[in-house]
Amino acid sequence: MSQFRFVRLLRTLSSEIYVIWQGEQRTGQASIHYADASVQASLFLESPLDDALRDDLLRQLDDDIVHSYLPSFERDQFIVTIFIGEEVDSFNYPDTSTDLGEN
Repeated sequence: MSQFRFVRLLRTLSSEIYVIWQGEQRTGQASIHYADASVQASLFLESPLDDALRDDLLRQLDDDIVHSYLPSFERDQFIVTIFIGEEVDSFNYPDTSTDLGEN
């Protein structure tokens, strides 16, 4: 049984971003970038995971996402950098299209 659930936020031709859930708790976010023969990922955890749980997360990330995108590449070319921290803010520009023509 899968311990983690991945919800995709964005997908491009060469990258994906997922929010990671463990049960009802948001655990972190993964940004995955695909190159010709390698995969680079940044894993942002909201709190530390013990080694066994972190290994399970990395294995599931590989099995559920990376392997389905690139089934045959050398696993030593799957490089993950892990960060631990908290989301402080999220920013985007407001929609100004409704303000057009208003005085």
